[in-house]
Amino acid sequence: MAGSADPNDESQQETFISHLIELRERLVKAVAGVIIVFLAMVYWAPQIFNLFAAPLLHSLPKGGRMIVTDVTGSFFVPMKVTMLVAFLIALPWVLYQIWQFVAPGLYQHEKKLVVPLVSSTYVLFLCGVAFAYFLVFPTVFHFMAHYNAPLGADMSTDIDKYLSFAMTTFLAFGITFEVPVVVIVLVKFGVVELEKLKQIRPYVIVGAFIIAAVVTPPDVMSQLLLAVPLIALYELGLLMARFVSKQPLGAPAEGETQAD
Repeated sequence: MAGSADPNDESQQETFISHLIELRERLVKAVAGVIIVFLAMVYWAPQIFNLFAAPLLHSLPKGGRMIVTDVTGSFFVPMKVTMLVAFLIALPWVLYQIWQFVAPGLYQHEKKLVVPLVSSTYVLFLCGVAFAYFLVFPTVFHFMAHYNAPLGADMSTDIDKYLSFAMTTFLAFGITFEVPVVVIVLVKFGVVELEKLKQIRPYVIVGAFIIAAVVTPPDVMSQLLLAVPLIALYELGLLMARFVSKQPLGAPAEGETQAD
């Protein structure tokens, strides 16, 4: 009959709206988790920033110090650092909310893969951040402090610029440490053959140094400290990918059905 509503269209619209509502609820819960952790830590924001800045402070020459060039910098920079730390701490909760939203649409074999995949991604990202904090920062700052000494230049860094530098470095190394996961996923789902990944090894080595030159400060030390682990992690990914079995992405196992 002309003008009659299609029940299928109405059902699809209701499903779409219900998904949007659930997505909003998951986002609210994820953000609330981050805010709760932040509020629990905000009292210690100055101490958290001092810990965050420790690698630079320990490398400064005698009399060197950090400075504030913005009127509100001494307040907002520690707040930003505390919020970033709170996000890292609450990230498992955020990932859990994402998982709860997408899980109903996954096949059983995909669900089994997601948990170790997300867990390893989180752990490797933290390892990358720790590598930058405990090894890269002291090495680079110590090198730069001694490089400035013959020039007679005082090494005083604005806290906001230090925050920007540290966040860029943390992100670069955190992503770098995800390389084994990326390699395993590519091989697992048959996107790229393992032999092909081995063949492009020379290009990966060159690319690692190009990436290091782009995302790190313009000194050889920091570039090597990013490029070498990137290459090593790629080799680790190739080694671990030998032990995974292929499963076409989105393909159900025999007799397996997708959740509604």
